[in-house]
Formats: sequence, C-alpha cells, structure tokens
Amino acid sequence: MNSAGSQVAAARRLRHANLVSLRVAAAAALGGFLFGFDSSVINGAVDAIRQQFHLSSGVVGFVVSSALLGCAVGAWFAGPLADRFGRIRVMVIAAMLFVISSVGSGAAFTAWDLTFWRLVGGLAIGAASVIAPAYIAEIAPAEMRGRLGSLQQLAIVLGIFAALLTDYLLVRIAGGASKDVPWDGQAWRWMFASATIPALVYGALSLMIPESPRYLVKKNRLVEAKRVLQRIMGRGDIDQKIQEIHETLQTDRPVHLRELRGPRFGLLPIVWVGILLSVFQQFVGINVIFYYSSTLWRSVGFSESDATLTSVITSVTNVLTTLVAIALIDKIGRKPLLIFGAAGMTVTLGILSIVFATAQVVNGQPQLGPVAGPIALIAANVYVFAFGCSWGPVVWVMLGEMFNNWIRASALAVAAAAQWLANWAITTTFPVLAKIGLGLAYGVYTFFALLALIFVIKAVRETKGKELEEM
Repeated sequence: MNSAGSQVAAARRLRHANLVSLRVAAAAALGGFLFGFDSSVINGAVDAIRQQFHLSSGVVGFVVSSALLGCAVGAWFAGPLADRFGRIRVMVIAAMLFVISSVGSGAAFTAWDLTFWRLVGGLAIGAASVIAPAYIAEIAPAEMRGRLGSLQQLAIVLGIFAALLTDYLLVRIAGGASKDVPWDGQAWRWMFASATIPALVYGALSLMIPESPRYLVKKNRLVEAKRVLQRIMGRGDIDQKIQEIHETLQTDRPVHLRELRGPRFGLLPIVWVGILLSVFQQFVGINVIFYYSSTLWRSVGFSESDATLTSVITSVTNVLTTLVAIALIDKIGRKPLLIFGAAGMTVTLGILSIVFATAQVVNGQPQLGPVAGPIALIAANVYVFAFGCSWGPVVWVMLGEMFNNWIRASALAVAAAAQWLANWAITTTFPVLAKIGLGLAYGVYTFFALLALIFVIKAVRETKGKELEEM
C-alpha cells in the first residue's frame, strides 16, 4: 500500500477508535444521568413531602439531603472496590441500588423509611460519581479526554433536566405534587419511581462496555488490555502503551487509601487540591438551585406550576452551558474556565444576595416586585451559566485526570466523598438559612465563590493535553 493509502487507512482507524471511545464513554456517563436525575427529582416533591409527613424545615432539609450522606459513603468505597473488582462490576452494583432506591422511595410510608431509601440511592450516586470519571479518563485518548470527561457532567445536567421535566409533567397531570395521578398514586411518589427506567438501561449498558485497560494491566490481564486498547487507540504502539501503564501502576502491591498520605495535614498536596476543588464546587450553592428551586420561586410569589416550569428552564440553561464547556475545555484548558466561572458566580450570587436582602418581607416571605423579580431570575440563570460552563464539568474532568494511575481511584473516592459531604452541608443548612433570610444564604455562597476564585489562581495546575501516565 502506498503512503497516501496508508495515511487514509490510519485516519479511518483513528476515526473508528474515536467513535468507539465516544460510545463507551457515553454508556459509562449514563451513571451521571442517574446521578443528576435521582439527586434532583426530589425538587418537585419537597413541599408535598413536607405536607404528607408534617415536617419542620430542619427535618425537611435532612430528608432532602439524606441521599448525600449515602453518596459520601458510596464514593468513599467505590474507588477501592473498583480497584479490587473492576470498574464494570461497580457500575452494575450501582444500577441495582438505583432501582431499589427508586422503588422504595416511591412506596415510602413515613419520612424515616423515605430517608433510608434515599440513603440507598445515595450509595449508588456516590459510586457512579467516582466510577464514571475514572473510567472515562482511563479509556479516553489524551486529545479527547476533556470532551469525553465532560460527558459525565453533560449526563448529570441532562439527568437534572429530565428529573425536573418529569416533576413538571406530573404536577401538571395531577394538579399538584400531593395530588393523585389518573393511574393512581400521588404525583410525588411517581417522581421517585420514574428513576427505575434509566437505572435498568444503565445496568444493561454497563454489561456491554469493556473493562478499563489500566485496571486490566493492574491485574496482569494483558491480553484483554491489548484487545481494549486496539479498539480505543487507533494508532501508536500498543505494546509500548501497555509497558507505560505497567510502569506507572507497580502491580506488585495492593492499593490502599493510606497511599494518599503526605506531608501536608496528612495527605498528598495533589489530594488536597482535589478535595478543595470538590468542596468549592458545592459551597457556591449550586445544588440549592436544583434541590429547592421550585420551593424558592414559590416562596417569592410564583405558582406551583410556574415555579416548577422555571426550574425546568434553569436546567435547560445548565444543559446548554455544559455543551459550551465541552466545546471549549480541550481548546482553552481547564484553569481558564474555572477562573471565568468563579468570577461570574461571585458577581451573580452577589446580585441575588442584594436582591433578596432588600426585598419587602410579607408573612415571613420576601416579595420580589416587577423589577427585582426579573433581576433575580436573570441573575440565577447567569449564575447557572457561569457554573455550567466551568465548575460543573471541569471539576469532574480534573478529578478524573489530575491523579496518577496508581492513586487515581482512591484519590478520586476521597475527593468525591468530600464533595458529597459539602453538598450535604449546603443542602441541609439552606432551609434554616433561608428562614433567617435568603440574602444571608446567598451572601454565604458569594463568599465561597470568591474564595474559589483565589484558590484556582493560586493552587490549581493545568492538565490539558497531558497523558495520564505523565500525571
């Protein structure tokens, strides 16, 4: 074959390999869809649950955030389990837990058993949050890793959108979240039960994708590793790649969380960077928008249907901005996006804080007038834009690629566990802060957005274009 023909054949192989990588990454990222769906579907059910079980604000906050405690546990153990049993098996287990949680939550008869089923779902969400970015980073070519890694966040925001749209449709059909749907049962129960379908799809697709080549090399299953690499690389010396992976893994000893120990406050510096990225991603208050937005907009004068629709519109903004991030992340890099996002969130959260702090209070609720209302709605959506094209996808991409091969799964587990605990802290405290004043709540998130900006400028290093073996 002449050189021109060889180049065409090589290009064709590369395109095919990239397509395979895309399909495999998309299947793995479906865990992110469930992550977004299961964690946000409660948005439309909050007020109905409060009425159904006669709960105080503090208890409502705990019930809503209970899944996040399960998330922290699931994330903590997912890394070590994935290193021991493989990425695919953990995905299948997560899918099974999703199904159990969605059915149990839909059939809950007290706030406490609902909390238990949400904890079970949290275990699945936590596991999926660790496995998907780690797996995608391990199967993705370096030049595509940012975009493929961003599929995790795209799947999350699509899951959030699907959950909020499902909530909206059920509210419209039933006439309210606490009302019965025509086919029997209260709408809020069907909100939870609807997660069963994507959970079953996730489990089926998990059984159809290959195991991570880096896990296979770690377990000395070299023939299988070569077969997977041939499908996803499309070019280069596969034997050399196997050797590079082998050298970075040091397969003669098991992986333990103690491998993360270092000189600074007990952990390696890079692990602290991952933890703080995770914590700041949550401390800017993003999930207040997606867990409580319907309640929030109702509290300032929106009807239940309009408040739920507004939440859907906000989630669409989140989806569109994630597409912007996917287009930019491998071109301009991770750090510039994080800086832009933190700056944008600082400004918009500051505006929300001022608007709510200066609003007239009637019967204990702030009332936004014809000027302040649209300003708050625009600021909230610009805030979501700033987060969605930066901290949403970029943090997950960086967590998947910033750690070296040896510590990746365990370090990602620790960082993800910290993220879920931070999420839990924000979600639990919001109802109490909101009762004191929404201006205070958004003022706190503004402060953390500013800290996040300073942290990125001072401590975060760019990972764009580097092979995982270089980390």
